[in-house]
Amino acid sequence: MKPSNQFLGTIYSIGAPQVAEIILLSGFDWVMIDMEHSALSLSDTQVALQVFGDKILKIVRVPGNDEIWIKRVLDTGCDGIIVPMVNNAGEAEKAIAAARYPLEGKRSVGLARAHKYGASFSEYLEKANSSLIVMIQIEHTDAVKNIDSILKVKGIDAIFIGPYDLSASMGLTGKVNHPEVRAAVDLIKKKCLEAGLPYAIFGGTPESLEQDIKEGCTYPVCGVDVSILSRSLNDLRKKLSSIRSPI
Repeated sequence: MKPSNQFLGTIYSIGAPQVAEIILLSGFDWVMIDMEHSALSLSDTQVALQVFGDKILKIVRVPGNDEIWIKRVLDTGCDGIIVPMVNNAGEAEKAIAAARYPLEGKRSVGLARAHKYGASFSEYLEKANSSLIVMIQIEHTDAVKNIDSILKVKGIDAIFIGPYDLSASMGLTGKVNHPEVRAAVDLIKKKCLEAGLPYAIFGGTPESLEQDIKEGCTYPVCGVDVSILSRSLNDLRKKLSSIRSPI
């Protein structure tokens, strides 16, 4: 299920099936299920995947570049993973090895939801290495310095650009529009285009992603469920307060 065109996405981080269902009904092309910056458990993640079904591309951001986490998340039946804070080629190779079955990697083999609990075991094993999407997250100045060697690692399907952690690593925490941060992001994008590798990038608003979408970013992802809910409720309260009669 590796896409060749542009997929519009959002982030799921609330462990509630209703929220997953609302995202699905909203018509997004892909969803990032965020286990790194949320309280989502492995069980929460699998329930969300069951709700999403096959109607949306489902990519889970694992908590870290850890073989145990990667194999357990892949066994839930997601379409791929995002591995955070990959800063050099060796770390990229580690992530790819954990996500691929032998002989391309060293992913452990076991029965799970990904194989329909054994019903599609052989079929899944045959296709998993070629069909699962593995995104490597570039979000630190060290990764920017090593971008050329990282992009040469075989098996990377896409790069996920993390502007917020990147800004923090530059001593400009949260200042994602600072010229130095923008220059680093632009360099990553340029290197991805030269390597023919799709990239994903997060934006808090559609406006912040306008340039990336126009430039052909494969996986633009906008908004996080918690912030969308918080912002909507605050806006609602302010509007109600503005029309409330004085007591």
